Amino acid sequence: MARGRGSAVVVLGLALLCLLVHNEFAEAATYVVGDSGGWTFNTNGWPSGKRFRAGDVLVFRYSSSAHNVVAVSAAGYNSCSAPRGSRVFTSGNDRVTLGRGNNYFICSIAGHCQSGMKIAVSAV
Repeated sequence: MARGRGSAVVVLGLALLCLLVHNEFAEAATYVVGDSGGWTFNTNGWPSGKRFRAGDVLVFRYSSSAHNVVAVSAAGYNSCSAPRGSRVFTSGNDRVTLGRGNNYFICSIAGHCQSGMKIAVSAV
């Protein structure tokens, strides 16, 4: 009989864990970078006042013939450069899931990052 109760506790524990994991993903938010203006120049202040969580999704909307989105490190963000091997998005409607900590994105088209086409997003 004790074996049956132990199994029930394990099953209940696993069910509770699944529920918690499900809630974590169910609460993920989706943000359109730049709001109605989309991913464009001077969007570097867009994250201000927003609270991001790991798992949230950023949607970058832009003209794919004029811009791109590159996930970079803090150094790449600060220098407006995309190191070799950086993840580059070019669809014009890119969805990027935030990781915990700092997430940095730039447009690597010449002069665009320097004109404010970059964002730094911190996710908890």
